[in-house]
Amino acid sequence: MNAIIAFRARQRENPAGPSRDVRHTISLCRALLSERGEVSGGRLASEALDAYASLEDAPRAAFFDLLAAEFSPDPEEVSRTAEAYRQDPSAIKLDRLQRVVEPARQELFRRLNMAPHGTRTLVGMRRHLLHGLAGHPQWGAIERDLAHLLNSWFNRGFLVLQRIDWRTPAIVLEKLIDYEAVHEIQGWHDLRRRLEADRRCYAFFHPALPDDPIIFVEVALTRGMSAKVQPLLDPEAPVVDPNSANCAIFYSITNCQEGLRGVPFGNFLIKKVAEDLGQDLPQIKTFATASPVMGFREWLEINQQRPIATFSQRELTSSCAYYLLHAKHGNEPLDPVARFHLRNGARLERINYHGDTSPAGLERSAGLMVNYVYQLRDVERNHELYMKEYKVAASRNVESLARESLPARLQIPERARTSA
Repeated sequence: MNAIIAFRARQRENPAGPSRDVRHTISLCRALLSERGEVSGGRLASEALDAYASLEDAPRAAFFDLLAAEFSPDPEEVSRTAEAYRQDPSAIKLDRLQRVVEPARQELFRRLNMAPHGTRTLVGMRRHLLHGLAGHPQWGAIERDLAHLLNSWFNRGFLVLQRIDWRTPAIVLEKLIDYEAVHEIQGWHDLRRRLEADRRCYAFFHPALPDDPIIFVEVALTRGMSAKVQPLLDPEAPVVDPNSANCAIFYSITNCQEGLRGVPFGNFLIKKVAEDLGQDLPQIKTFATASPVMGFREWLEINQQRPIATFSQRELTSSCAYYLLHAKHGNEPLDPVARFHLRNGARLERINYHGDTSPAGLERSAGLMVNYVYQLRDVERNHELYMKEYKVAASRNVESLARESLPARLQIPERARTSA
């Protein structure tokens, strides 16, 4: 109902109504919903998606308004059908209720997906919706419908894990350079070093996007757990024998498709890569990350009201331990990287001073870097404890650091601790 009210308000602001291009796109969508033939349905799906792709920002917003207002369930029909089911909770009435409450948008998206480029365009459509949600809350229902379908279409069973090396087609290698979001790849020379014998890169692909990685992880094979990320990124670093390594460091994980934000395939990627590496290189016993501490510097300066330069090494690392263990977003850690790895069953192992001295590392993490460790025998237990009790698996060293931190000693109120 809110979507309809918002749409009518927009109509009053723009009496001329949606443009001809928008009306044409909507008419193609309606025609697609009424089409029964598979061949003609595929043709209509392609036409509708091509029409959508041609819309500029303002017409696209009008298109989304119409999707929200005119392709939602009828509240009165839902009410009548729900009452009928309440009076007679039979399987037939339940089936009828389920069909009535499902928005016509979901069936529309399923049919649009019949087009050869359907999946790619729908992923892009969700990206546009996510960008516009703050200013157009009525689009939330459309975004949730797409998220529901994409979670099914990008189920782990449909994803294919591939190792990427220098022999991988150039179209994929170019996208690695474009997509890398944690540690920027400085051209082809840098990329080649990241794909040498003592490095690994793995990506999930989907059959509908064969040349476009969904998510990829970069791994360094090392002696011992790395305390600094810069040596792992040095394109001039000598290549070492991978058979001499006893540790695999996951130093970059990049989600490539913003339209798939929230689809939970990152955890499957890390576990699968760890299993594969353990089989290929059985001498590797430690699987760990070299992770940023997103937002730590901002949180610290807000809560301590001191410039970062006035903190000693011990104050920084102890405050970071406190931040990771006690600063909350609801019941979970405030730090998004911590949430990701802890949900996957990792243990918060070590905080490294000057672990990332790049400009980005200094800006977001005050130069600190965290090692999360994946002990395969403990992953499931850690995951269950976190998901059921929000219990953070952490080493004794990290817990001790948190207890000696200034925020712990001052017992900062919960509101201040979680305001960042």
